[in-house]
Amino acid sequence: MAATHRIAAGAVVAAVCAASLAGCGTGTELEGGAAGPQKAKPGQAPPKRVFRLIGDGSTAYTGAQPHLPRAERLKPGEKPPQFVVFSWDGAGEDSQKLFSHFRAVARANHATMTYFLSGVYMLPEDKRDEYKPPQHSPGRSDIGFNDEQGIADTVKQLRLAWLEGNEIGTHFNGHFCGSGGGVGQWSVAEWKDEIAQAKKFVKSWKTNTGMTKASPLPFDYDKELVGARTPCLEGQRNFMKAARELGFRYDTSGVNDQVWPKKKQGLWDLSMQLVPFPGHSYEQLTMDYNFMVNQSGTATQGNPRKYEFWGDQMRDGLLKGFHRAYDGNRAPLIIGNHFESWNGGTYMRAVKETVEQVCNKPDVRCVSFRQLADWLDAQDPKILEKLGTLGVGEAPKQGWPAFLSGRPAPAPKGVPGAPAAKRQ
Repeated sequence: MAATHRIAAGAVVAAVCAASLAGCGTGTELEGGAAGPQKAKPGQAPPKRVFRLIGDGSTAYTGAQPHLPRAERLKPGEKPPQFVVFSWDGAGEDSQKLFSHFRAVARANHATMTYFLSGVYMLPEDKRDEYKPPQHSPGRSDIGFNDEQGIADTVKQLRLAWLEGNEIGTHFNGHFCGSGGGVGQWSVAEWKDEIAQAKKFVKSWKTNTGMTKASPLPFDYDKELVGARTPCLEGQRNFMKAARELGFRYDTSGVNDQVWPKKKQGLWDLSMQLVPFPGHSYEQLTMDYNFMVNQSGTATQGNPRKYEFWGDQMRDGLLKGFHRAYDGNRAPLIIGNHFESWNGGTYMRAVKETVEQVCNKPDVRCVSFRQLADWLDAQDPKILEKLGTLGVGEAPKQGWPAFLSGRPAPAPKGVPGAPAAKRQ
């Protein structure tokens, strides 16, 4: 992400923090379906608002996240919904305006998504030495830093995204890959340090930018951050050890087939998947970058005459993977992307068209990773184990009612679907 414009003095959005679930933003910032204040019934006092600034006021606790659906346990014989997760690495708003664009795409198609924020996108260039990356000198980053306008724009999108029910995960900071100090060489302790710094930059963007009167992010990042994707899908083993100890719930840094997720090292393994690659005998990872590499190699802007074909090829591959699951084992489809205009933006078109074609179908839920993890946690482990016996694209031969007709184990207390507690 490259933010190229400085913010003018005095142009920072100032807001008096009203204690509302809509989070301390202005009317303009709360466009697009964010939860508004509840009206009191006649004769009743207005509902109390939860609002507590955290640290320097860069973040705030504003209560439970709006628009977060309650996860329900499958009933005996019930066909599983088809989950689809659209996620974004290094999420930030720059001059391309792709963050705000895909927020609108999601709203228009009954979807929520996961945005993996790079912490250095919350750190201005003149404060770069605040970042001390493992195995590198202070102030080093392979994706650069940001400026005040870029940070202000990114904060606005993060705020609105969370209020609309989307998830804010992390893509860490400097995006170091390969040899010479890449994330694949980091120890568990170094991963913990990187995660702590990613959180710190989110929790201190006001101090680092001087935008002390701006509206805070309406969430406690220490509690909201439950999952991640590592740079270049490297370093997963030690990252997962660190993540488990820090209370993360899932990881999406690997490569899977289209089968039902299982836990790995105590975390849900929600890695991206291999799907058909139209015109080829091999399958392709569900990520824009990988489609690009297999189409134009290292050239991010290849032959313009092939842009439309390449975008169609990605879209059709994702749709083939979707229908293989939707008509087969109903395994969640996991898709990853970047806010980049590679090959003329053709992959952004492909993602948009995929969202439009799949998220409005019956029994389809386009959700964030957090929502998918919530649903998995709510299920009977024996049912999930049974779902895991289905191969790629394999529907139960006897039909879903017979396949999942067994009496489920009782849900643990407090899990959706558990019997109500008896009154004393």
